[in-house]
Amino acid sequence: MAKTIFAQNPEKYIPALAEALKSIPEFEVPEWAMYVKSGPSRERPPMSEDFWFTRAASILRQLYIRGVVGVGKLRTRYGSRKDRGGKPDKFFKSGGKIIRVILQQAEAAGLVEKISRMQHGRRLTQAGRDFLDSIDEGYDSEIKSDDWVITRAPVKDMQEVEEEKEVEIVDENSDEKTEKDKEEVKDKSEEKEE
Repeated sequence: MAKTIFAQNPEKYIPALAEALKSIPEFEVPEWAMYVKSGPSRERPPMSEDFWFTRAASILRQLYIRGVVGVGKLRTRYGSRKDRGGKPDKFFKSGGKIIRVILQQAEAAGLVEKISRMQHGRRLTQAGRDFLDSIDEGYDSEIKSDDWVITRAPVKDMQEVEEEKEVEIVDENSDEKTEKDKEEVKDKSEEKEE
């Protein structure tokens, strides 16, 4: 796996990938997509016009990150809690039809292939990896190496180090006094006498 996808901000990368997917003829929004919910935990169908392409971009990104992934894992990934009124909330998986059709469209476009050897599911082809690596919109230019690399560690002066050595910890409950404390008491008593 290339390191480029991990260095990109998903909030910027996924919309950029969705725009790129609109130019691929295999990715078409089905007629029924405007009328179905994305899962049983949702109250209404998605209101965004670009939902299909955004979800497709997110699924392709998950395939890139996780390797071989099936519809069941993606249903769990896109599931959410359902508000059941007075009863406690419960997690429900997302619907599988949308995910399955998006994976079939990606397979027809040559971005994804089926795996049925040791693992079952789908993974990105080399063409799919190259396509995802070609999108450079999500790089965060605001982050600089100076933000997380320590260039200079603060160094204490020699005087501070010597002062720390002179300070001794005295137990408040003990009656023993150090020589420094005895000298301070002597100085105070002499000041009172004068």
